[in-house]
Amino acid sequence: MSAPPLHVLVIGHAWPERSASAAGGQLLQILGGFRARGWHVTFGSPAARGALRADLPALGIAEQSLEADASPFMRFVAERAPDVVLFDGFRMEEHFAGRVEQQCPNALRVLATTDLQSLSEARHVLLRRRLVQGLDPNDFRELFATSGPDLYRQMAPASLTRRELAAIHRSDLALVTSDVEIDLLVNGFGVPPALLHWCPPLLEAPAAAAKPFAEREHFIAIGNWRHAPDQDAALWMKHNIWPMIRRHLPEAQLHLHGSDLSPKAAELHDPAGGFLIHEHAGDTLEALGRARVCLAPLRFGAGIKAHLADAMLAGTPSVTTPIGSEAMHGALPWPGLQSVTAEGLAQAAVSLYRDEARWNQAQRDARRLLDARYERNWHRRALVERIEQTLMELDDQRLYNFTGAMLRQHRLGGVDAADKCP
Repeated sequence: MSAPPLHVLVIGHAWPERSASAAGGQLLQILGGFRARGWHVTFGSPAARGALRADLPALGIAEQSLEADASPFMRFVAERAPDVVLFDGFRMEEHFAGRVEQQCPNALRVLATTDLQSLSEARHVLLRRRLVQGLDPNDFRELFATSGPDLYRQMAPASLTRRELAAIHRSDLALVTSDVEIDLLVNGFGVPPALLHWCPPLLEAPAAAAKPFAEREHFIAIGNWRHAPDQDAALWMKHNIWPMIRRHLPEAQLHLHGSDLSPKAAELHDPAGGFLIHEHAGDTLEALGRARVCLAPLRFGAGIKAHLADAMLAGTPSVTTPIGSEAMHGALPWPGLQSVTAEGLAQAAVSLYRDEARWNQAQRDARRLLDARYERNWHRRALVERIEQTLMELDDQRLYNFTGAMLRQHRLGGVDAADKCP
């Protein structure tokens, strides 16, 4: 007799939005995997419901607005009695996990980390320090080569790191998109491997052939104006990299599509210089599919870069830094070119834009990489099987996660009543 389907509660910091970005819909892809397994899924969030939110009921997913107050939330959790609770980001774990544990102590607690925010912030601090010191604003080879021990020394004293790592330890399973971050967590911070699961973007290569070299023109960049790494990349392109590209390609244009466009970002719009600022691309894959080369000169950041994954799906070769490509291609060739200097990035962009043979090879590399590393169905199966296995071994999992037990004890009230001083 088969086991009854699991009940999963997902607590999101925001409601999933309809998105033409395949890589940007990671949470929806995970929920789709749960539904494909026959599990019952409820998505709840304390955030306001935006006009662009995805139609979750059409996907068979129940919706629930969550109260910020403890009592209504705890009643809701007690009524649902979920088998699995997934927290979308460590802040949701901080706010809600203690209440979940009080009501449903046997529910498996899963933490979804889009990226390690503490790693991105540490790299941002290193970048700002370098810029303040007045070092070469175009050569970042030393910054990009920062070793794991040096990153640890930068990250460890930070409150953000301690909060993020505490949430990972308190959880029964943490989903990490980057295998580089898993290595840092295990070998740098001593997180037990049993708490971590590699879960990159769940992608599916399109069946239709991508547009060829001759049918494409111009450059494209995709980002979010509230996301600090994307803001920094846009400014570096505007002031350093794009002028070098235009000297070789005076008719070329860079179309920079960014959501949450601010007045300051709009000031970068320069039609005469071919630097064109647009609001959100709408259909991201369609916009990428028209461009010949995607630019992503990231100087800091973490995790898997959704816009570079989308470029692969659109068959659009990309030019980026080691930060941009980190954890994305493993031992396979990067589907484009990389560099550590502004001059090198500009030269790579011009070369890829002009060289049809190299461009075609990059497009083939993208398809090979998607099939080898991001295949959606394989990762969906691996995730649901890992959850089921962890549920069966939950008592042992928690017994040997002593650090997590200490952190949960502290959150739930510290010492037991019997241990208090008279």
